[in-house]
Amino acid sequence: MNSRLDFFHARPEAVKPLMAAEQWIARCGLERGLLELVRLRASQINGCAYCVDLHATDARAAGESERRLAALTVWREVPFFTARERAALEWTEALTLVTSTHVPDAAWTAVREQFDEAEVVDLSLLIATINSWNRLAIAFRKPPEAA
Repeated sequence: MNSRLDFFHARPEAVKPLMAAEQWIARCGLERGLLELVRLRASQINGCAYCVDLHATDARAAGESERRLAALTVWREVPFFTARERAALEWTEALTLVTSTHVPDAAWTAVREQFDEAEVVDLSLLIATINSWNRLAIAFRKPPEAA
């Protein structure tokens, strides 16, 4: 795949708000492993090769196991994820696929059972941010780094 455009280089000031959101997310208090699972799951749904590669690598660096990474696409079918992670993954899917899910009440109930109000806002910002990065990377065909 050939890159269409380096959006960081073409308009660095345009990505500053996303970078600021990332800085907030990094210090908001949500667990690093959870952050990477959410980023990876949204990127899988969106089909963002760059972000899938990046966040799988970052998840490993945060201590994530290969088994759980391999099972992330089928998280509902395996016993490897905690109730908190399941709620976050369900919320991630609902927000990422908002046009078809309309964020159902079941997803809301699950996330509120595991996260307080501030955490739900932070989790939602994380999901919105990774979806924005995915759209930029997909639109401009940002390739994964060479192995």
